[in-house]
Amino acid sequence: MHPTLFRLGQLTIHTYGVLIAIGFLAGIWVATREARRHDQDPEVVLDLAFYIIAAAIIGSRAFYVAVNWDLFRDHPIDIVKIWRGGLVFYGGLLAGIPTVLYYLRRHGLRPWLMADVLSPALALGQSFGRLGCFFAGCCYGQLAGHWPSVTFTNPETLAPQGMPLHPTQLYDSALMLAIFGVLMLARRWRRFEGQQFWTYLLLFTPERIFLEELRADTHKTLFGGTLSLTQLISLVFFAVAAFMLVRGLRAARGGRQPA
Repeated sequence: MHPTLFRLGQLTIHTYGVLIAIGFLAGIWVATREARRHDQDPEVVLDLAFYIIAAAIIGSRAFYVAVNWDLFRDHPIDIVKIWRGGLVFYGGLLAGIPTVLYYLRRHGLRPWLMADVLSPALALGQSFGRLGCFFAGCCYGQLAGHWPSVTFTNPETLAPQGMPLHPTQLYDSALMLAIFGVLMLARRWRRFEGQQFWTYLLLFTPERIFLEELRADTHKTLFGGTLSLTQLISLVFFAVAAFMLVRGLRAARGGRQPA
């Protein structure tokens, strides 16, 4: 693949960073359109997006470094080299949630409504982000003796070179794009505030558990090596999402908005 998009003298433009930026911009565009659809001020969403981006980058990088500390122990300066890949979604989510809640409370906004506004944007942004991972070579898959597979040959790639691997990044990108499509279609059946957000988590978490099984860079250190930390978090979020969806739909059938 092509980790480096192009060079201008001493300036190197990395494909990963460009696609991450495109993902953020696409997500912001979708979020502002969804804000208008829900009679919310798109300028507020645009302002909130910058706080989310900062929190997501810091949180996702911190999570990746914590889980892969052996890679950074001897070269701590590499921690800041995010353009080479190495962002974990759940780290960004865990950092982003309190940031969003603080902002919404400060501005008197309804948190579950804004969660619904942001959920499709989040899925679309992840789809572009995984394309960035593909070009950088991070989040690579296990050996694949069949089609589909991809062989990385660029000397700058983060993936093992010269062997057929599962293109897990492309699987992830396609599935996140499908989840984005489902969320956009499901808007017409929205019955309570928060439904889109919990639907997003309900769809995303099993996808993440499945892809962790195909990735070669995961660390299954829990329960005798049967689960990774990411898979455990996914299971917890899946259970919470399922519970909240059932609870919300029951309340909506009774003519109530869930607390």
